[in-house]
Amino acid sequence: MKHSQGASQSSFVHKSLYDKLQDILCCRTLPNYYKRLDDTLEKKMMEIKRNPSRNINFKSIDSIIMKFPQFREGLKEIREIFEQYDEDSNGTIDNEELKKCLHAFEFSISDEEIDDLFSYCDMDENEGIQFKEFIVLVCLIYLLTDAPTSPNTKLKMCSPKIEATFNTIIEVFLFLDKNGVGKLKKKDVVKALNEASPREKSPSHITRSRFREMDWDKNGKVSFKEFLFSFIGWVGIDCDDEDHEE
Repeated sequence: MKHSQGASQSSFVHKSLYDKLQDILCCRTLPNYYKRLDDTLEKKMMEIKRNPSRNINFKSIDSIIMKFPQFREGLKEIREIFEQYDEDSNGTIDNEELKKCLHAFEFSISDEEIDDLFSYCDMDENEGIQFKEFIVLVCLIYLLTDAPTSPNTKLKMCSPKIEATFNTIIEVFLFLDKNGVGKLKKKDVVKALNEASPREKSPSHITRSRFREMDWDKNGKVSFKEFLFSFIGWVGIDCDDEDHEE
């Protein structure tokens, strides 16, 4: 795509996203093209973990739980975007509505690539993006544009509050990823859950249950997408949905 010399910084960001998605998702004939996106996100989390300027402020799972109200507050603005493009108000954004949304926010991304993102984030495969899945999708776009590691990178869709919320969620993942491998392993999650009170360890069935909630594909490892979808539920977005419907 051609850009004029006077193209804005945001245009550069959107082109950057296009390039990244083009590299990752262009080959639809490959049986594992979703895995390629998983691998890219894994490398991205490893890169952020290694960033010397990145500080992890969480010391225990309790310190994360204390932040839950702030997470809920920070995600409210995404709900407004979601409801704006859920044109038939059925609680899901279909493929065409998602295309309108991403094009409205000036992402230089093809319809085919949007199709891929739609399928990748449609966790329950009901052919519609629900609110939690929409949060996951927006956060993944945020990661793919290098926004967490580039202070000058801004997305038109993300307000400072949304960016701060995404950065804190990323920090939670990094806290759980003890070895910085870009995916969560059971032993690391168990260790993190017990760090607050080593002498009062969480019952093993609770730690196993938490890990199973995240490990959607049952492969013994949790990707950032799997973690994010589960974490949103722990924060209490489901409860907010029920209140909103009333």
